[in-house]
Amino acid sequence: MPGASADVRREALYLTLGQVPEGKVVTYGQLAELAGLGRAARWVGRTLSQLPSGTRLPWHRVVGAGGRFSLAAGTPSGNEQRARLRAEGVRLHNDRVDMRRHGWHPMPPKG
Repeated sequence: MPGASADVRREALYLTLGQVPEGKVVTYGQLAELAGLGRAARWVGRTLSQLPSGTRLPWHRVVGAGGRFSLAAGTPSGNEQRARLRAEGVRLHNDRVDMRRHGWHPMPPKG
């Protein structure tokens, strides 16, 4: 899908992001792979940064590699992300998410 139009890529991203369950997180790179976008972690981050305010997509469930936060603590969006994750039962330790415990690993389709 890397050669697809921006609209098609965005739709694939949004559909995949919408499936991330409460209490789970994905990395930008994992989200790109799951959406069929290849190695497009930076594109995913840039696209999510442009979501309209009030979006219902669970943008807060996307973190950097190793469970690191891309949004700085002390900023409005960084504080909101951490608060939303805590409200969903995601534990933070040293300002990171334990990916073994909270990482989303959807089952591949049976074929």
